Amino acid sequence: MSVGKAQITKPAPDFQATALMPDGQFKKINLSDYRGKYLVFLFYPMDFTYICPTEIIAFSDRIQDYKKINCEVLAISVDSHMAHQAWVNTARKDGGLGQVAIPLLSDPTHTISKNYGVYKEDEGVAFRGLFIIDDSGMLRQVTINDLPVARSVDEAMRLVQAFQKTDKYGETCPVRPIDSTSVVSITPISSHAATPASHAATPASHGSSLSSPQSSLHPSPHTPIHSSSNAPHLRGRGPF
Repeated sequence: MSVGKAQITKPAPDFQATALMPDGQFKKINLSDYRGKYLVFLFYPMDFTYICPTEIIAFSDRIQDYKKINCEVLAISVDSHMAHQAWVNTARKDGGLGQVAIPLLSDPTHTISKNYGVYKEDEGVAFRGLFIIDDSGMLRQVTINDLPVARSVDEAMRLVQAFQKTDKYGETCPVRPIDSTSVVSITPISSHAATPASHAATPASHGSSLSSPQSSLHPSPHTPIHSSSNAPHLRGRGPF
């Protein structure tokens, strides 16, 4: 699969951008700065909007959980770095973002958004793209949402952990919370006729048997929904 210049299993498109850092300083950031770490790269439409701050706050609140698994999170929009600063310096009760713990990158020329295939030409903003880039700079996962629907912090975490597990063990990962029992080895299917049993997944030596389908329905103990005291008031420039 490819999106713009972004192609899964290929090097993620390089970029350099000015970022507003969590300490309030501006800094030039390159993709290569994150080599050796996993990266969740979030595109969002615009500052001073409705859904965007809830997403950024949710990922910001969980940044230490991401750091524990050697993963960083970057958020980027087509706004200028000065607009980011104004947004951060505006209190949440007044429709601002407030202080956050992840860098906010600026893409005023739309080059990065176009390279990653998320630029919405008719509105001049980026779709809600989420890209997972591994520790060698390879693109591993792409999710692009239409503007009205936010991304899940927990699902992004599950995907990062799943790729890390499969990188480590060289096996596959079912749909369920990631832990030491999550990866399974798959018995290769011969090109000759095979019995139904040969198609079954067998547990890896470091895992357990696959759970029932219902196990994937259990909610995560983490929830990215914020209380009304923490969430920004719904003031903004657009419906997103």
